[in-house]
Amino acid sequence: MSEAENQTSAGDGPAGDVTRAGFVALIGAPNAGKSTLMNQLVGTKVSIVTHKVQTTRAVVRGILMHGSSQIIFIDTPGIFKPRRRLDTAMVTTAWGGAKDADLVALLIDSERGFTEDVEDIVKGLAGTGRKAILILNKVDAVRRDTLLELAAKASAVAEFDRVFMVSALKGDGCADLVEYLAASMPESPYLYPEDEISDLPMRQLAAEITREKIFLRLHQELPYATHVETETWEETDKGVRIEQAIFVERDSQKKIVIGKGGQTIKAVSMAARKELSDILEKPVHLFLFVKVRENWGDDPERYRQMGLEFPRQ
Repeated sequence: MSEAENQTSAGDGPAGDVTRAGFVALIGAPNAGKSTLMNQLVGTKVSIVTHKVQTTRAVVRGILMHGSSQIIFIDTPGIFKPRRRLDTAMVTTAWGGAKDADLVALLIDSERGFTEDVEDIVKGLAGTGRKAILILNKVDAVRRDTLLELAAKASAVAEFDRVFMVSALKGDGCADLVEYLAASMPESPYLYPEDEISDLPMRQLAAEITREKIFLRLHQELPYATHVETETWEETDKGVRIEQAIFVERDSQKKIVIGKGGQTIKAVSMAARKELSDILEKPVHLFLFVKVRENWGDDPERYRQMGLEFPRQ
């Protein structure tokens, strides 16, 4: 479907209001809470969340209707000093999301404070000239004077239109944030159907959910060497039959993902299947296959599958 076909006609929204629609890029250091905040604002899970840094790899969009405004959140990968080709692609994607947005929202983990990574991001943001707001997350766990000091440090480096203090997990402060964002969107026809909550294809979301369960199950045992792809998706009268490939780089990693007696892969499959069944509201039959693909992090096709631009090095 073309963008023109996807748009509703320009004109009035609820109660005759002029419709507004625009993009808000959520940027920040890894694990600042961007995915948690987007899920909280949209009202459902559209981006995976784990305690591990660099969970989000590509751009994920969540869509919120508020009054006559359509707010399209862009959840970007965390920005950090890249060490690998995949890191470079993720950071480039994050800054690309900020460049293309109508408004940039910088999210800072208040508990961690003004770290070196955060300072680098604020400096980078200052150089873009983009309209930006500052969001301090996890404010329920930090003293108010510490929050004010943190806001002052960031505002001394870059200019922010507004500062918001929220708890992405609990939803505190999010109502005021949504009101501001809705009023800040440019006048425009809606860019997506009003009942959509994400532009992420269901096959890709299913793969992301399985990857999330791998991260949660394996903790520190497995490096960031896993990639999940949905290979087949078949609707049947008994539900949905899904086959997914879990790619790792070495045989030793394959053994970790499978686990002793297949216990790890069974637990991952069970957790992913349950969540997918809840989302799809129908039975899901999930089959996982672990495959070794050496140096998949240097394979342009894998980057295309993740929606990332392959960095030439």
